Amino acid sequence: MSESVVRVKNVGRTFVSGGKKDMKDFTALEKVSFEVGRGEFVSLLGPSGCGKSTLLKIISGLLPATSGSVEIAEQGSERIPPFGFVFQDSVLLPWRTALDNALFPFEIMGNREKSDEKHVRELFSLAKLVGFEESYPRQLSGGMKQRVSIVRALSYNPPILLMDEPFGALDPIIRAKAQEDLVAIQRRFGTTIVLVTHDMDEAIRLGNMIAVIDDGKLLQYATPEDIIAKPATPFVEALIGAGDRPFRLLSLTRAGELVEPGDASGPAIPAETSARDAYAECLWSGRDALPVVQGGDVVGRVTLRALARRAARPA
Repeated sequence: MSESVVRVKNVGRTFVSGGKKDMKDFTALEKVSFEVGRGEFVSLLGPSGCGKSTLLKIISGLLPATSGSVEIAEQGSERIPPFGFVFQDSVLLPWRTALDNALFPFEIMGNREKSDEKHVRELFSLAKLVGFEESYPRQLSGGMKQRVSIVRALSYNPPILLMDEPFGALDPIIRAKAQEDLVAIQRRFGTTIVLVTHDMDEAIRLGNMIAVIDDGKLLQYATPEDIIAKPATPFVEALIGAGDRPFRLLSLTRAGELVEPGDASGPAIPAETSARDAYAECLWSGRDALPVVQGGDVVGRVTLRALARRAARPA
C-alpha cells in the first residue's frame, strides 16, 4: 500500500434522541478502521442506511465522530481545503455558465487567475465537455451537469476527492460514460478518491479498494479481486452474488491483458474491451477466438479458453 493520506481509526457515530418521546439513540457507525493510500480509488459499498454516507461526512469534517478519529495527511491551508466534494445532485448555480460554475471555488477564495482558467479548461477536455463551457445548467444533460460538478471539485487540485453516490441519478448509458471520464481524470492527476455507492458493479469498476459496510460495521476492506474470491462474511458473499462471481472477475481484466499470438476470424475488439464483454461477444457470435486491435493494428487474439480460465476461482 502507498503512503496513507486518510486514516480512519475506530470511528463511531451515535445520533442521540435528546430525550424525545418514542425515539431512541441510533448508532450509525461502530469502530470503523481503514486507511486510504495516496492515489487510491476507494469504494465505500453497502445498502441504503448502512452508514457509508455518514462515514464520508465524518472524513470530510462535515460531521463529528462520536468516538475514534480521522487523520488527514494533507490538511492544506485555511483557505484551501484538502477535499473536493461531489454530491448526488450536481448543485450548479443556474445563473452561471458551466465554466464559471467550475471556477467558482477560486472566487470564493479570492484568487482567480488566468492560469486557473487554463487548468479548468483542461479538465473540461478530459471530461468531454469542450464546447459547453458557455452553456448554462438548463442547457446541459444530467450527465454533463454532474461532470461539471466533478470538474468544479477538482478545479483547485484537492489531494482528496470525496463523492457521495455521484452517478446514482443517471441512466445506465450516461452513468457508464461519466464513470469512464472520472477514471480518465483520476489517472491523469493521481487524485485520491473515496466514493460512496450501493452498486457492486460500480464499486468494482471504479475502486482499487472496496470497503463493505453494513449496519454501521466494516465487514471487509480489500481489493475487488479478494472481495469477489474471498468474501469475509455471508453478507459480502450475498452482495457479490454467487452466480455473478465469474463475470465480476472478468470485468476486472482488459482483453489486451489476455492476448496471445495467432489469428482469429470476424470483427476485432479493442484491447481495452473488458474480458467480460469479450466473453459475451464470443458466446453471441459463436466464435472460439476474437482478434484484438491496439493502435489500429491487430496484436493477436483472445480465446474463449483464456477467458474461461480468467473467470475461474483464483487458487
